[in-house]
Amino acid sequence: MSHPTKTRNPAYTPKDPPPERRFPLRELILFGALFVAVLAVYAVMGAAYSTRMLVEAACYAILALGLTIQWGYAGQFNAGVMGFVALGGFCAMLFSVPVNDAFWGTELPGELGRVLLYGIAATLVVVGATKLDRLGVPKKLRTVVAVVLAVVLYLVIISLLREVTSDIQSRAGFVGGFGLPAWLGWIAGGALAGAVGYFIGHVCLGLRSDYLAIATLGIAEIIKAFLKNSDWLTRGTATVSPLPWPTPGPAELGFTLSRAVYLSVTAVVIAVIFLLLHRAYHAPWGRMIRAIRDNEVSSAAMGKDINKRRLEIFVLGCILMGLGGGMLGTFNSLFDPQGYLPLNHTFLVLVMVILGGPGNNLGTIFGAVAVYIIWIMSEPLALALMQMAVFIGEGWFGWEPPRNLESRALQARVFVIGLLITLVLRFAPKGLLPEKIKSHG
Repeated sequence: MSHPTKTRNPAYTPKDPPPERRFPLRELILFGALFVAVLAVYAVMGAAYSTRMLVEAACYAILALGLTIQWGYAGQFNAGVMGFVALGGFCAMLFSVPVNDAFWGTELPGELGRVLLYGIAATLVVVGATKLDRLGVPKKLRTVVAVVLAVVLYLVIISLLREVTSDIQSRAGFVGGFGLPAWLGWIAGGALAGAVGYFIGHVCLGLRSDYLAIATLGIAEIIKAFLKNSDWLTRGTATVSPLPWPTPGPAELGFTLSRAVYLSVTAVVIAVIFLLLHRAYHAPWGRMIRAIRDNEVSSAAMGKDINKRRLEIFVLGCILMGLGGGMLGTFNSLFDPQGYLPLNHTFLVLVMVILGGPGNNLGTIFGAVAVYIIWIMSEPLALALMQMAVFIGEGWFGWEPPRNLESRALQARVFVIGLLITLVLRFAPKGLLPEKIKSHG
């Protein structure tokens, strides 16, 4: 007797097969070596210094997770990490700094709000002008009208804004903050970075990977320049400090214990992000993202919305970068727009992802902590080696010691990171913990 054949639902998406059971020897060796390195730093540098290093490394791990889902999951090379980190730090400052009564107790907020409303109205007018072709206006004439309106309205709004901001600087210094808990600033930083990422993605995700990198790098510099020159909003180069913590600070618990408490908060945030990304990676959404990365033409032929999915992953990565930037800015208790540098806040994160393995969340966390330890400890180690060389040269050969050993040792960071990335690209181009590609055959 024959049994009826069951037909498979064409909308059904099979789940990932269970992972191969293997002993994680490489992971144990690498994380064991990292643990030994952390213990060595604690033994040499002390608990307060080492705990601060781990907190900063944890914040960088969040940034690296944001980059690895963009680059590792979807193949999007974002060279503007610095800009999203700066947005996160700005929101952390804006939400947590106490309210400035010299600003809010005057008519200045109303004047500033009026100018901002004018700016929104001008934007709507320009957007409307770009739609004039729907009313029968020739496209060339529509473009000319839109450009002329944009230039004229921009000059008018900037002139009005400059008058208000000059009054704010002369009478109140800057607008101040909202006096809210710092963690609200972290969430707002992620939201703002995601919103900016959404705008950038609409414009830039249609570009090739090299053009996308150039575009994001330029936009990051624009964000930095805006924050640096908006003295009425950020105090510019004068900086804003101290930024309050969401946890008890050094005044209540001392440097070591307060930093340990902050480290526990960052560890919880990383654990939550890791679990969510792990579930997303093995869900149908994650498999679709990787399919688009590996073969965009084939994915489009199967009816997948390529642009929408690429925009989703780009925005998600930007949200994590804004969140990590807010946590890092709060921990440093300082907002300095000039302190955001491409080397520290873009390419260092890139090295972390390359070392750990793009697309591997666990490898990215390992790479972030390992690279940051190397970055921080290369200066004191280089200084110790230089001092030893000076001692031998003076005592044995009568050499005259060079000046500014501290600044020379600081420059060793760049050399060590350059050497590290060269070695990784030569001997482990997919990272020390590469992405695990599962076969469905």
